Amino acid sequence: MDTEAAQHAERDRSSQPADAEREEEGARSAAVSGRRWRRAGVLLALCLVFLLLVSTFVLQPFLIPSGSMEPTLSTGDRVLVNKLAYRFGSGPQRGDVVVFDGSGYFGDSDYIKRVVGVGGDRVTCRGKRGGGQGRIEVNGEPVDEPYLFPGDAPSSVPFDVVVPEGTLFVLGDHRSDSSDSRDHLGSPGGGMVPVDTVIGRADWIGLPLDRSGALGRPDVFAKVPEPGGAHG
Repeated sequence: MDTEAAQHAERDRSSQPADAEREEEGARSAAVSGRRWRRAGVLLALCLVFLLLVSTFVLQPFLIPSGSMEPTLSTGDRVLVNKLAYRFGSGPQRGDVVVFDGSGYFGDSDYIKRVVGVGGDRVTCRGKRGGGQGRIEVNGEPVDEPYLFPGDAPSSVPFDVVVPEGTLFVLGDHRSDSSDSRDHLGSPGGGMVPVDTVIGRADWIGLPLDRSGALGRPDVFAKVPEPGGAHG
């Protein structure tokens, strides 16, 4: 019996270090796992902060809510707006697609339209000519607009405006389905969009993927003279 008891005691003593090692290994594993989760949490927080900073100061996604910019942009498209495009001296140019805050001018929300006239420009559309619709003219130069919605006229009504400095004259590409500068000529601000309300330039269609791609500036305005050199 004494021998058997001694063997049991020996097994008990030999199992104690193994149990201790397992407990220590478990503690180490728990500590490593905890550190990994903490690092993952910190990394996620940093990513969120980075995305917030990018969205606030660099690129911001916008959802297209209507068909006023078809066929360039369709309802449901998500575009990336470059918020740095006009931060370093250069302003919006004719042909740019811009997002702006329309509060007090167009309504209490953000809008996306194409810039047709900048400060000092004279923008006109003389209406019907020879049974058809006249083209948009900027500083006396006719502008052919390949981005117009198929079948749309440049404008269903004539207009003749001079764009005040520091503002923009903007139109939707789907002219028959767009409320733009033409419709607000009698409103506060005369339908013009102050440059300082522009959030940024729409540079890229991100979604859907089958429509993704860059939004370049068309070259149809290249021949438009500066306001001082207007003709016609």
